[in-house]
Amino acid sequence: MTATAQPTESSARHDVEGMNFYTRKWVRPEDLNANGSLFGGSLLRWIDEEAAIYAIIQLGNHRVVTKLISEIDFQASAREGDLIEMGLLATHFGRTSLTMRARVRNMITRRSILSIDKIVFVGVDEDGTPIPHGYTTITYDRDRMPEPHGKIS
Repeated sequence: MTATAQPTESSARHDVEGMNFYTRKWVRPEDLNANGSLFGGSLLRWIDEEAAIYAIIQLGNHRVVTKLISEIDFQASAREGDLIEMGLLATHFGRTSLTMRARVRNMITRRSILSIDKIVFVGVDEDGTPIPHGYTTITYDRDRMPEPHGKIS
């Protein structure tokens, strides 16, 4: 089953493209490179983690893996003390995958820091084999949250 995801106006924070900017990070000293600006590796780790959480919710599976991250376009930097926000938008549901777009911007200046046009996550089973998810649209609720791991005491 494949379809293009269609965002709705029901989400709270939107960019002009309909992208949600929910996650914010404070640039701290441990996030800096030798030039005193935000280390690209820290930023990519944050994006990958945020995209994984988004994929878990959208695919209803706590086992997701990063399949592909396309060209990364660093457009500006951030400095210690800056507040940045990350946005993700689902663009396509494949049979076992979810494709999304990512943007990062400075919260104060609204200047774009980074863009990635294609991030693909695949839902897998306990053996790491891709499994179909059956979804074709974005959810803004927690209706697809996977079941907890094991018993809760």
